[in-house]
Amino acid sequence: MAHVLAGAPPELAAPAFPRRFSHAAWIILAYNILVVLWGAFVRATGSGAGCGNHWPLCNGSVVPRAATLETAIEFTHRMTSAVSLAAVIGLASWAFRSFPRGHRARLFASLSVVFLLTEALLGAGLVLFQYVEHNASIGRAIYLSAHLLNTQILLAMLALTAWFGARFEPRLRQPVPKLILAALPASLIVAVSGAIAALGDTLFPASSLASGIQQEFSATASLLLRLRLLHPVLAVAGGVVVMAAAASAWRTGRPSAARTGGAALLLVLLQLGAGVLNVALLAPAWLQILHLLLADLLWIALVLLALEAGECITASS
Repeated sequence: MAHVLAGAPPELAAPAFPRRFSHAAWIILAYNILVVLWGAFVRATGSGAGCGNHWPLCNGSVVPRAATLETAIEFTHRMTSAVSLAAVIGLASWAFRSFPRGHRARLFASLSVVFLLTEALLGAGLVLFQYVEHNASIGRAIYLSAHLLNTQILLAMLALTAWFGARFEPRLRQPVPKLILAALPASLIVAVSGAIAALGDTLFPASSLASGIQQEFSATASLLLRLRLLHPVLAVAGGVVVMAAAASAWRTGRPSAARTGGAALLLVLLQLGAGVLNVALLAPAWLQILHLLLADLLWIALVLLALEAGECITASS
């Protein structure tokens, strides 16, 4: 991404870019966020084995019969993911029909398809490797971390597709502030630690805050519980980086960057508040999903912030 933000591509001719493409890309991005949240609901409810160890079939059938609640939850996730794949492939096809060779809407739409395919394969691996239900192995934590990173990259590719799809190629660029670039990996690190913490909350639920702390400091505590302790520390450190990035956005003098920086600042404050509430309420499923939603929105805001801060002159469609 740093290469894309720093480069100064040759100026292209100015064809008529359809606004509808960008609007559709934003809608598809929003839909994919909902699919991601439903995937978190699958994990939080322990429904990952709802279709057994079968993939792409569900319990050996295309459409499961006499489905349990867990099967319905998992099967719904698979169906919504299939719709997502069809929509993103359609978006990429639209990009190649509407934009000239070399336009970045084509590039990022294509990458969206690539990362959605790897997202599907990683989801299949969760089932086939049985990283579901009560599996508390470190392998599951590593696999979920890779899955989350792929998800975040996918969301970034869709956001970039929507952003570039509404613009001609920038004519000039200025360097992106280093603090904004630093906020991107910081956000990913916090998100990975959050995924591991959420897994620990699901596998080792506590009856009270005191018992949860005792679990974490027990000599026989699972490694997942010990890793859960890192998340609050990393979240605070990451929040400081994002706040500094928002401040640097205001100093660019670009109104669009200042607005996006303000949105990022608001989201990180809401995210920190949700994290405190998550600990106090012992991580109920609905709050875990809200926490993830805020994390996804913050990540997208940071990606857009890097674009807005680096853009200098852009011809709008």
